[in-house]
Amino acid sequence: MSERQRHRVDLVIYPGFKSLEAIGPLTVFTYANKHLESQGMAPFYDIRVAAAVAGPVTSDTVMTLDAAQSLDPDDLPDTALVAGAHDIEGSMANAQGVIDWVTSAAPRIKRFAALCTGTFFLAQAGLLDGRRATTHWRMSKRLEERFPAVEVDVDAIFIQQGNLWTSAGVSAAIDLSLAFVERDCGHKLALEVARDLVIFLKRPGGQSQFSADLASQMSQSSAVRRIQAWIMDHLETPFTSSELAEEAAMSLRHLTRLFQKETGMSPLEFVERSRLDKARRLLQDTELPLKSIAFRCGFSSDEQLRRTFRKYLAILPTDYRARFSSPN
Repeated sequence: MSERQRHRVDLVIYPGFKSLEAIGPLTVFTYANKHLESQGMAPFYDIRVAAAVAGPVTSDTVMTLDAAQSLDPDDLPDTALVAGAHDIEGSMANAQGVIDWVTSAAPRIKRFAALCTGTFFLAQAGLLDGRRATTHWRMSKRLEERFPAVEVDVDAIFIQQGNLWTSAGVSAAIDLSLAFVERDCGHKLALEVARDLVIFLKRPGGQSQFSADLASQMSQSSAVRRIQAWIMDHLETPFTSSELAEEAAMSLRHLTRLFQKETGMSPLEFVERSRLDKARRLLQDTELPLKSIAFRCGFSSDEQLRRTFRKYLAILPTDYRARFSSPN
């Protein structure tokens, strides 16, 4: 990376902002600076926290951040990121200063990113009308209902439309920040930061492709959680839908209906996703051949493993391993 002028990044917060959405990007840009300094280079990012009024700002957790800067429509950063909130509509009702600033400043900022439900600020300002955007999957329906002129993409991790960027759920703020570092400073530096944080530089799939383990934790029904745990403990064992229902001590019809209600998928889809998750971990962490991985995960063949990867991740297992395996 050649010498260049410092790049100012302003993280915009307000009462009730999501703390992880603030800390994640701040960490990415700070670690990028640390790596540059360790290589004898000047830090690239000038990182600031800003709010409608400077001072301490409470988050959605016990953490409070000190905003050193007040929002100024005449003093704009190179990159701005506005955090989301768990209760975004309630937070926006008390954040008119942020809405006004976004409306005035966002079109004039080189790169403006709305993190998670921060997308609502851009939508409220009318800046996403006729454009694609994403947000947290749980709030995508509400975004569509409240702002019908916005083309909501529920599956994207992040989306660029001109100088405006929108991102999905909380951890996607880190994905987007890493993408910015890669654009600004190159692939090597972004990869070093990603390795520091023990995360993918580029995550496969979209936000709807959440892991089967996460789906298990989300279930409200103890009966569903029990059968989910049994499935993940017996992934290498072939079993039919009827055998699964017998293990659950309920009819196949009732099990399917309950699973769909609790997880949004059928029991066999959960099995398939669970096997996929295990295969992903083995591809990342081992050098086992595909046939062995398929066998250990309960797939009937390595070809079925390939079909499952293409179905859910739009990538072949060999390509996945090349991109995401742990370095030796």
